[in-house]
Amino acid sequence: MNDSKIQQIWNSSYADYCGSGSFQSDIQKKASRAIMDCKSGKLGCCISKCTECGHIQIHNNSCRNRNCPNCQAVNKEIWVDKRRAEVIDSPYFHVVFTLPHELNHLIYCNQKLLYSLLHRCCAETLLGLSSDGKYLGATPGIIQVLHTWNQELDYHVHMHCIVSGGGLTHDRKIRKSKNRFFIPVGVLRDKFKGKYLSLLDSMYQKGQIVFSSSCEELRNSYEWKEFKNDLYNKDWCPYIKETFNGFGNAIEYLGRYTHKISISNSRILSVSEKEVTFSARGRKPGDPRREITLDHQEFIRRYLMHVLPHGFQKIRYYGFLNNRTKAENLKLIFKLQGYQKFRRRYTGMSIAELLKAVWDFDITVCPVCGCCSMKPAGRTHAQPC
Repeated sequence: MNDSKIQQIWNSSYADYCGSGSFQSDIQKKASRAIMDCKSGKLGCCISKCTECGHIQIHNNSCRNRNCPNCQAVNKEIWVDKRRAEVIDSPYFHVVFTLPHELNHLIYCNQKLLYSLLHRCCAETLLGLSSDGKYLGATPGIIQVLHTWNQELDYHVHMHCIVSGGGLTHDRKIRKSKNRFFIPVGVLRDKFKGKYLSLLDSMYQKGQIVFSSSCEELRNSYEWKEFKNDLYNKDWCPYIKETFNGFGNAIEYLGRYTHKISISNSRILSVSEKEVTFSARGRKPGDPRREITLDHQEFIRRYLMHVLPHGFQKIRYYGFLNNRTKAENLKLIFKLQGYQKFRRRYTGMSIAELLKAVWDFDITVCPVCGCCSMKPAGRTHAQPC
């Protein structure tokens, strides 16, 4: 029985939301259909039968949509396992870059363009400063994950970056930092702000930016110049969220962010006929958790704001982890280190084996007789639309 609270909200009120005339992109409509269909039987099912007692179990198929709260756990574990074999012997740091809310309307109507710009600016800032001999003098490995929400599900665009405190120098040697982040935050802030606004202005001058009704006035070059100057005067505050002295737990930690969606079922406290109540962190460190209540349609609206454009890669790799040269770089680093500390644990495992290894859940055990005798007995598929 699927008890997804988020699915309850969609089943109860998505038709009303559509009827309200709220605009939805094709990818948002697809995400909504996936949430409603996930594990409902509409996508087909897998059938298992116990060879000892004859008990039959039906497992409804999941949707595998990256916006569905039910479908991220296995993907996250597989991703973390792959990254584990790429960890080097150095400190690791969690750096967060956040864009000012004044940019929200502009970003939302240029999502693919300006999310990609954020990825680019974060990476170029970190790599450019890291290569400077004053700071690290080497190319680190960087994993970046885009998030677009805050605890209230409002639009809040920011980038989580896990940065290795060690990397390859130009002469292909390893250089490592001490157990504190090697770039002063003020330098990081100024470099990032200057780079983002310079490239944003270049896109404006080339006519690449689209303006919705909410930011229509920015078509005027004088308004744009004033808008840009106001952004230059704001204090953009990247910060170092976490420092890892042990180099194994950084990737496990990042796993919290990679396949995370704007809100999980576990944060939803109650769903009534018209409203949903969910928990959120306190506004400041040390404050108690809060309860937030929204009507269903407002909850759906906020949730759908965080559905990324089709094909957009929210996780990207830079430095010695860039996809083109990663294998070669890691081979050299492990050779220079003299060892590879971590290796993948789940390579070649079936889903059944993975469930057993990670969650100690054995799908071959019959819930009736207790024998390890549940065997696949067939499957059905989703009906064509």
